[in-house]
Amino acid sequence: MKTLDQQRQAARNARSAFVAFFVFMLLHQTDKLLIGPLQGQIMEDFKITYTQWGLINSMAILVGAVFYPLWGWLYDHYARPKLLALASFIWGCTTWLNAIAPTYPLFLMTRASTGIDDSSYPGIYSLVSDYYPPKKRGKVYGLLQVAQPLGYLVGMILAIGLGSRLGWRKIFYITGALGLAVAVLIFFRVKDQPRGASEPELEGVEHLEAFKFSWKTVGRLFTKKSLIILFLQGFIGVFPWQVITYYIFGYLGNSGRGFSDTEILLTMVPAVLIMAAGYPLGGVIGDRLFKKTPKGRVIVGAAGVSLGAVLLYAAIKVPYGDKLAFGILLALASLFIPFASPNVISSFYDVTEPEIRATTNAAQNFIEIGGSFAAPLIAGVIADRTSLENAILIVCVGAWAICFIFFLFAGRFIPKDIAALKAELTGRADALKASTLGESTRRA
Repeated sequence: MKTLDQQRQAARNARSAFVAFFVFMLLHQTDKLLIGPLQGQIMEDFKITYTQWGLINSMAILVGAVFYPLWGWLYDHYARPKLLALASFIWGCTTWLNAIAPTYPLFLMTRASTGIDDSSYPGIYSLVSDYYPPKKRGKVYGLLQVAQPLGYLVGMILAIGLGSRLGWRKIFYITGALGLAVAVLIFFRVKDQPRGASEPELEGVEHLEAFKFSWKTVGRLFTKKSLIILFLQGFIGVFPWQVITYYIFGYLGNSGRGFSDTEILLTMVPAVLIMAAGYPLGGVIGDRLFKKTPKGRVIVGAAGVSLGAVLLYAAIKVPYGDKLAFGILLALASLFIPFASPNVISSFYDVTEPEIRATTNAAQNFIEIGGSFAAPLIAGVIADRTSLENAILIVCVGAWAICFIFFLFAGRFIPKDIAALKAELTGRADALKASTLGESTRRA
């Protein structure tokens, strides 16, 4: 058992890691999502179509997908804080390159390079799983993910407040510099943690490093039915996020509802703040239901995507002149849309061995991005041929309806997979304790 001083130090390390990761995610999401509110400036600067705009965002997503497996493998082999600091450094450099691109082809290339650091998040979630036990992870992941909509909000305010005065290139210089500053913060402030340290079955067990990454263990991921179904859910589930991220400002503005900049702010700020609350709320509800039933997290995920889809459909069908009703329904949809996210991540770690969790998360994200990288391009094609409103409706509502079905199926298999992991970890603990006892006996 840990001494009181060790427990306090572990708690301090966990808090330091959480704060550093929150800052990273907040500012990184600001940088990543800033391009959405700056859509009008950039399209006008390069004189491009919706299809070309969609290609810019799809290429960055595709590059991120390619790098997910590499990041996952690295995180499961080496010190995660140092790798996260490297990712932050790359973020700063690639954003600066994007800012100086003089032509559309070069902008397309440099924007694609920003996808390298976009796929660095598995290290965060893996390390957090070693600081916090399963019963708290949904809440912690939800609190961390608050940084994503807040980053979007900061980006929106930067774009609308400073975009016309500074121009999009200078704003990119600012966010790139923030990436370099965060790299220093993570490098010096975040400590690594033994893999599996927070699992109840391994509490007080020494030499956890004995269980290392192996491709055989990774291969067993694809024998777990709940995991396969959640992978399939992820393949479809990110389509709506990609479309909303890159097209909602165009839809609210001159390409759709004709909102002024002030009206966009008055509509989006409440929606984003409510969305920020949805992440921890979904995580907390998932944690509580998980204590009662192993299906708890997927139940919350199913509820989130279904309610989000219905409310977004209702919002978009509101007549253009009724701006208040549209804003209220959009805000309500924003509360439920993020419910699934912290619960899906927690569910992955509920059935996955500690030493391959970054790789599992990377595989999940690779599959998600592999499915959704074309979403901005598909939406752009639909928008050019019909309307931006149709593009948002078809992609978002259709994808969430499919995800609801996948969550229902995942609920049938996840209890068995959770029980299997607990049994394996208990066996590991017994083996390590026996080995330690035998070594002590020999020395005596």
